[in-house]
Amino acid sequence: MIKTAESYHVPVLLKESVDGLNIRKGGIYVDVTFGGGGHSREILSHLSGNAHLYSFDQDLDAEQNIKYLTESDKELSKKFTFVRSNFRYLKNWMRYYGVDKIDGLIADLGVSSHHFDDENRGFSFRFDDAPLDMRMNKESGKQAFDVLNDYKEEDLARLFYVYGELKQSKRIAAAIVKGRANKAIRTTTDFLKIVNPFFMRVREKKDMAKLFQALRIEVNQEMQALTKMLTSAIELLAPGGRLSVITYHSLEDRLVKNFMKSGNAEGKISQDFFGRIKTPFKLVNNKVIVATDEEIERNPRSRSAKLRIAEKKHEERG
Repeated sequence: MIKTAESYHVPVLLKESVDGLNIRKGGIYVDVTFGGGGHSREILSHLSGNAHLYSFDQDLDAEQNIKYLTESDKELSKKFTFVRSNFRYLKNWMRYYGVDKIDGLIADLGVSSHHFDDENRGFSFRFDDAPLDMRMNKESGKQAFDVLNDYKEEDLARLFYVYGELKQSKRIAAAIVKGRANKAIRTTTDFLKIVNPFFMRVREKKDMAKLFQALRIEVNQEMQALTKMLTSAIELLAPGGRLSVITYHSLEDRLVKNFMKSGNAEGKISQDFFGRIKTPFKLVNNKVIVATDEEIERNPRSRSAKLRIAEKKHEERG
């Protein structure tokens, strides 16, 4: 029996997302968000013959979970390759491993519960005096500390509005710039003292979560990385190959929806000579798949999850 790091991260929409790949036993698959290894474990259980799974994660903590997949079945390691890298470099790594085409790609875009529960990572406002880090890759450069203390006021306002969808983004940005002039914003406590006055108690937790989300997206360049990964996926997927993506907030969901419908980040529709919409995908589920009440009860994180599945089209002729 293959183990997984359940304490690290409980996989969301596990059966639905893996079933959506329509796995061929001898196929080549990619899990671009390894995390605790839950989705990778399920994919591996379907593979045989010359099949192979490449799993990506840029976080050193996630790499420690490889043992849960391979320790009980050494043969499994022959079908599995871990790539410690941001998934934005998907195409480069597939070229490195000599892979021209893949049969399916799965992505669980949410931040792992492990990250939210680690007070030293600064992902959550639940912890006092936590360092303002928020890097998914602890070896990368820019931290949330750098964003809050170095960005211009207009740039802070933009990221809080675009990535956090906060109406008071300009006022929050002005308060941050004023506050850091007296003292550098070093911890979550420093940050919360500045922004707390802008949030009504009835919506405090939701708006605070949006604020931290905006910082995290900026620190990790999440939207840019997602765009690059999806662009690479279009090139790499073989005809009939599947793309199975779980999203958690409106920004990433809109981006995934655009790619699946039009093949580009903007969602721009183009037509051929005969008026047919030109898109590399056909949708497998026209309506997003969401978690059941039972799953939400077991794993509250699944409440905001949306699953979209698309299949790479065969080239049309005529």
